[in-house]
Amino acid sequence: MATQTTQIVFNINTAVKTKAMRRAKREGMPFASVLKMATKAFADGTFSIGLVEEIRPEKLRLWERESRLIDQGKGARFNTMEDFRAHIESL
Repeated sequence: MATQTTQIVFNINTAVKTKAMRRAKREGMPFASVLKMATKAFADGTFSIGLVEEIRPEKLRLWERESRLIDQGKGARFNTMEDFRAHIESL
């Protein structure tokens, strides 16, 4: 029994596409195979996409200051990273 296929068309930044195609070629794989494997892995639940939180420079400075205080035994103590982030956000 033949497997049915379908075509997917989407827009992507040209530079990103070029970079990905070059990497696929370097690794000896057709770019179409990369997209097919990524789609299958995502459908099967073995490929996940997460968002990376970008920390603003002023918050990063506060985070580093609080970290130094904690290292010196002078800062507040937190049980979880979530508590620490909430504290930083409150500053």
